Amino acid sequence: MAIDYQQLAWQIKQWAKELGFQQLGITDTDISSEEPRLAAWLERGYHGEMQYMAEHGMLRARPAELLPGTLRVLSARMDYLPAQAGFATNLADPSKAYISRYALGRDYHKLIRNRLKQLAQKISDEIPELGFRPFVDSAPILERPLAQQAGLGWVGKHSLLLEHGAGSWFFLGELLVNIPLPVDEPHQGDCGSCVACITSCPTGAIVEPYVVDGSRCISYLTIELKTAIPEALRPLIGNRIYGCDDCQLVCPENRQAPLSIEADFQRRAQWQDQDLLQLFAWDEATFLRLTEGSAIRRIGFERWQRNIAVALGNAPYKPEIIEALQQARTTSSPLVCEHIDWALAQQKRKSWQAENILPRSTERLVRIIHKGLPRDA
Repeated sequence: MAIDYQQLAWQIKQWAKELGFQQLGITDTDISSEEPRLAAWLERGYHGEMQYMAEHGMLRARPAELLPGTLRVLSARMDYLPAQAGFATNLADPSKAYISRYALGRDYHKLIRNRLKQLAQKISDEIPELGFRPFVDSAPILERPLAQQAGLGWVGKHSLLLEHGAGSWFFLGELLVNIPLPVDEPHQGDCGSCVACITSCPTGAIVEPYVVDGSRCISYLTIELKTAIPEALRPLIGNRIYGCDDCQLVCPENRQAPLSIEADFQRRAQWQDQDLLQLFAWDEATFLRLTEGSAIRRIGFERWQRNIAVALGNAPYKPEIIEALQQARTTSSPLVCEHIDWALAQQKRKSWQAENILPRSTERLVRIIHKGLPRDA
């Protein structure tokens, strides 16, 4: 009996929605046009210390090589913006910790991979000889160009995928299959003349439209980087201790972005308006317990301390911060101590300014005011 692949493609998209995906598109495996761009990005060293990107080379642009016999890529989108995102309250208060909104709930990798496996099982029930492989940031694959080719959106100037009415607050997952499903039309959207993400990036990581220097990106610095954060970039990180959302926050396409309906993506209680000093006081056991099932756990306790030490250095002067940093220094690793020493220097500088510069400014203002008053005032 001949298989009606057109009908099957429609059915797959219905199953995807039933499994919690907001959208699914289908494309072939040819994204060879991305290879020159990828090669140039690697040549400039924009991957930083992520050596696996260089080691995989052009494999990222050749999905068919990841699963022999692959004919199509199913690209799926799942919204993650939590109902209680709390952007302004976290970023406006430098004594609070800012955590990228995608990491406030449960780690998305397993959840989406399991949903993709369930989708593959439904397809297998129709086509027993189906060959498939799911990916969720788990293999060298250029998911955003594939998603654009599958009609899910366009790659914005910040390199994230954008869709009208959906913005960019969503995860992507791919299911490679060996069946000749009809493909969707590529998305033709673009950012027009908008450069909000470029001008708003705290570290200037978006070096030109559609090109991100990963080694300067705060998400890379706080998550992927395993060594010391470059000293020149530390003040620019502010209170961002895990990831950064600035390029998404300023994007006009995100003004009407939908909230996630997934319970697992909602903000956990431990990330509700957390003070930097409270988080810095965690020991490793507390960190492991409270980050169980969270994407944050992957950076480990050492980098967690490193990141918070930088944020404390950027925070307004408080004697309690100096005390906490000095106490932590006695038990911290050399990597963390390096950042603690930097933070202490920043806090002591602010303390000196508070004690010397500000009073002098105040005295000068008093003299100016007094000079303009009647002699008997």
